[in-house]
Amino acid sequence: MKTTNLRNKPVDKRRLSAEDKAQYQPQARSSALARARVRRGQLAWDNKVQLGRQEQTPGTGGFSAGLGIQQQRNREKGAELQRSKQLRSTGI
Repeated sequence: MKTTNLRNKPVDKRRLSAEDKAQYQPQARSSALARARVRRGQLAWDNKVQLGRQEQTPGTGGFSAGLGIQQQRNREKGAELQRSKQLRSTGI
């Protein structure tokens, strides 16, 4: 796998001090490269994925027609109830 922009060249131990030679572990280099690849892949995925979000618009949320219909129905029911009460009170 290509490691674009990841520097992972072998270390020339001839240039290291005795203390640094003792501490140097080449396995750490390969595990660090693996961690860097995983992190870069996760960042790339995070940048391209679309998070699930619900669109929000100002207002009643699209129920304005339904509210108007319900209010009209309530007015009609109120008027019907009022007519029935008037018919009852006349005693015909």
